[in-house]
Amino acid sequence: MVAFLLGKKSVSSQQFDKKGDRIPTTFIDTSSCHLISVVTPDKRGYFSVKLGFGQTKNIKKPAKGELDKAGIKTPLRFFREFRLEDYKEKVKIIEEGTKKGVQIGEVKIFSGDVINPTLFIKSGDLITVSGTSKGKGFQGGVKRHGFKGRSHTHGASRDERAPGSIGMTTTPGRVFKGKRMAGRMGNDRVTIKNIEIIEVKENGLLIKGLVAGAKDGLLEIRG
Repeated sequence: MVAFLLGKKSVSSQQFDKKGDRIPTTFIDTSSCHLISVVTPDKRGYFSVKLGFGQTKNIKKPAKGELDKAGIKTPLRFFREFRLEDYKEKVKIIEEGTKKGVQIGEVKIFSGDVINPTLFIKSGDLITVSGTSKGKGFQGGVKRHGFKGRSHTHGASRDERAPGSIGMTTTPGRVFKGKRMAGRMGNDRVTIKNIEIIEVKENGLLIKGLVAGAKDGLLEIRG
């Protein structure tokens, strides 16, 4: 399935499925996702589409120029490219006047159009969702890596959550790269695959399960 969308994480809730089991759900709002341009291989060496999402007040002049060229009057906050090199047989580049677009089956989308998820996604399909997880700041080894911690007895004075020994005195006599220690936690790009679509609406998707990030966080949706 070919699909490319930008959206934001909305309401996380729960409901009962057809079997009567209670499942977690998340609604992804895709109401302001626009196709800005089509990147052709002869121009940059690869095939992709550039999407814009989210209304804002002030944007920089290069971004405004891209939106004006696509005929989009709404200033958009986020810009993302979706490579389609693996779907060359399913996605065709089309032109209508001065505008370029893509054709997926019988569906045609031109630059400047608002992308409706009902065009190429239906209930029961599986998608891949990428987002940025919540930042947790600087955390210790117990919270960050799930360390057990030291014993509370036998002279352990106020260091129950200490990481313990991290190196050695003999060769090579250093701390190896990638050692699990305290540090920044969260604020990472997280991708979840095979998420089931429960319901498709014109302004968004209702999916089964949860996705990374805080409410109103940007999400990238792929088929």
